[in-house]
Amino acid sequence: MAESFEFLFDFGGPNSYLAYKMLPDLCARTGAEVVYVPVLLGGLFKLTNNQAPMMRYAETPAKQKYEMLEFQRFVNAHAIPFKMNPRFPLNTLYVMRGAIAAQRLACFAPYVDAVMTAMWRDGADMGDLYVVRDVLNEADLDSAALLALADDPEVKAELMANTEAAAKRGAFGVPTFFVDEEMFWGKERLGQVEAALTKS
Repeated sequence: MAESFEFLFDFGGPNSYLAYKMLPDLCARTGAEVVYVPVLLGGLFKLTNNQAPMMRYAETPAKQKYEMLEFQRFVNAHAIPFKMNPRFPLNTLYVMRGAIAAQRLACFAPYVDAVMTAMWRDGADMGDLYVVRDVLNEADLDSAALLALADDPEVKAELMANTEAAAKRGAFGVPTFFVDEEMFWGKERLGQVEAALTKS
């Protein structure tokens, strides 16, 4: 049995949020620890020549419509509080750098929860630094320290290194999971992730 697995995510991907909401129960069932790996989805798209579904299926409206149907079925089946952000797609560069900063400042879990909740439950404009600051302050996080560190060149480089490493391992979107070096893409693969974690 694997003791841990990696979760590659970007706050800007609503499927990252849905997967994030499923992880506590998965970890409880398997006893595995999740290792969060912040990546920049836009950078991953560029590195892998991938596109967001709204662009990829722009000329196939039936496919787009069905994708949204399956998305809503997942939300309903798992009773996940969700609101499509009216500003989607958002620029998440700063909040993703903030995730690296939060790892360094030992406040990663509350940071991730605050940003995920604000973006995908409350519909907040998390591309606006003033909004981000308010969200972090409301979560009792040190917004000044986090936002300052997010501008550090080493933090910026680490986020890009994470993204480049993800592409080299075969990742092309989020959420992506790795159990050892076995890759799984999409929230729909969580059952396969669990099976991989529990096989002897």
